[in-house]
Amino acid sequence: MAPAVTVDVEYAMKLREDSSVVKNRGNNMKKQRKSMSLPRFGCLRLDDESKTVDRKNQNDGSIDMFSTAGVVDDFDRDRRLPTHLIVMVNGIIGSAEDWRYAAKQFLRAYPEEVIVHCSERNTSTLTFDGIDVMGERLADEVITVIHRYPHLRKISFIGHSLGGMIARYAIALLYGDNYLNRLLKVNVETTGSNGCEKLMQQQDYIGKIAGLEPVNFITFATPHLGSRGHNQVPMFFGFHTLELIARQTSWFLGRTGRHLFLTDKDKEKPPLLLRMANDCEGLPFISALKSFNRRVAYANMRFDKLVGWCTSSIRLENELPKRRHILRNDKYRHIANVETGVVSYNQRASTMESILNGWKRLRTREMMEEMIKGLTAVSWERVDVKFGGGKHRFVAHNSIQVQHYWMHSSGADVIKHMIDNFVL
Repeated sequence: MAPAVTVDVEYAMKLREDSSVVKNRGNNMKKQRKSMSLPRFGCLRLDDESKTVDRKNQNDGSIDMFSTAGVVDDFDRDRRLPTHLIVMVNGIIGSAEDWRYAAKQFLRAYPEEVIVHCSERNTSTLTFDGIDVMGERLADEVITVIHRYPHLRKISFIGHSLGGMIARYAIALLYGDNYLNRLLKVNVETTGSNGCEKLMQQQDYIGKIAGLEPVNFITFATPHLGSRGHNQVPMFFGFHTLELIARQTSWFLGRTGRHLFLTDKDKEKPPLLLRMANDCEGLPFISALKSFNRRVAYANMRFDKLVGWCTSSIRLENELPKRRHILRNDKYRHIANVETGVVSYNQRASTMESILNGWKRLRTREMMEEMIKGLTAVSWERVDVKFGGGKHRFVAHNSIQVQHYWMHSSGADVIKHMIDNFVL
């Protein structure tokens, strides 16, 4: 009897397992049919359609992204290697992951031409260390990336929010002769030798960024004029008292806060952002910007609670285009206005010497005017972005970095405009 019982029990268990398998298979088929009937939006679609290779660098946590079309293996040595490096720089309390959506879009558009490097040297609370410190970190990071890919010939930067300011400082360190000094420093720290003998005998680094041809310098919602002044931070609703309190408590964001609110006084020097609007103290901020083929400033017109329209578009308030005169763009629904060509301030820029001697007498608006004079000594493309109501208005500032598919319709529109007008 005992063996029969054992057989019956085993048979029953087998039947239960078989029925469980059939049931699970049915559930999986239902889920599959359900998923096929649902629309596949945003990054969910991109992960399937855009075949990319992500290389996370162990030393700094940064991410290099390639299209599989741009990857060369041992059996395909004749395939063309990507020669254009795109450096994407995150904003305050950001990380390399913020750029994954935008990076995939660029790789999808230019699979054999570009490598996208998502910077990670300035992440999380490290973004409180000051624009100058972060600019140095980014410059060193770019040098290490170029060392990994010696076939690179061109370079472009895309900075979101504070990332645009970090990139502006970094390119001054990587421009012309300054690149050699930075390269020497990085080589000594990493290898113990300078490694610059061959490069110092060549002249092809003059007028270039890190020895590469500078092409696109793009910022989105970047506080080029700082966060001090009327409506530069829209969340204060233009109330002078709130703006004054923010200025006095700018230390809360560390040296970065003092830089943004123009309260830094390093050895009685003018605020850093004022100095960055000119070639100053051996750092060619404007010359480095001028070396790029194009410079683009994307600016949110509405719903950006952190960075105002003036500071991100490098304009005074009375220079902003009137909303009633803005026509609807049928191709890019969220692009409200585009200004191309030479856009320069109608007054001659002050000399750096006069600013160094008289900056203490400058009021906030006068500081803004000086920064605009310096920055618009080179041409800019200004692109004004308009988000509608509803859920999009809550992510206006971070629209090009959001990772959730239901938020992508606005940010994807801006990224599409970037890609369509990108110069290779």
